[in-house]
Amino acid sequence: MNTRSKMLFFAVAAVAFSGHAAIAGELALKGAELAPQAKVKLTTARALALKARPGSISEQELEKENGGLRYSFVIHSKGKRYEVGVDAGSGKIVENARESAKQDAAEDKAK
Repeated sequence: MNTRSKMLFFAVAAVAFSGHAAIAGELALKGAELAPQAKVKLTTARALALKARPGSISEQELEKENGGLRYSFVIHSKGKRYEVGVDAGSGKIVENARESAKQDAAEDKAK
């Protein structure tokens, strides 16, 4: 491999790696300390949420709610923001609702 090819290879690798790290950093799981208690794994919960509401996930959280655990995902779909909840014990969709304009504004302001 000549010097120019090596430089190109490392430049492409650096861009690809940094992009992956940025995505992973943005999608940190809030409440990750609860994960060992969840019967449904995060990857499964994400797939179920996206099946119920196709789009892109911008936030994810595992939280205690009503005596159990639930994953909450903020999904952007067709220019709108939705919250999709997945029961971390059964995998059942427990919420799939559009957030109000007021909620959208509050979330945007908090960032």
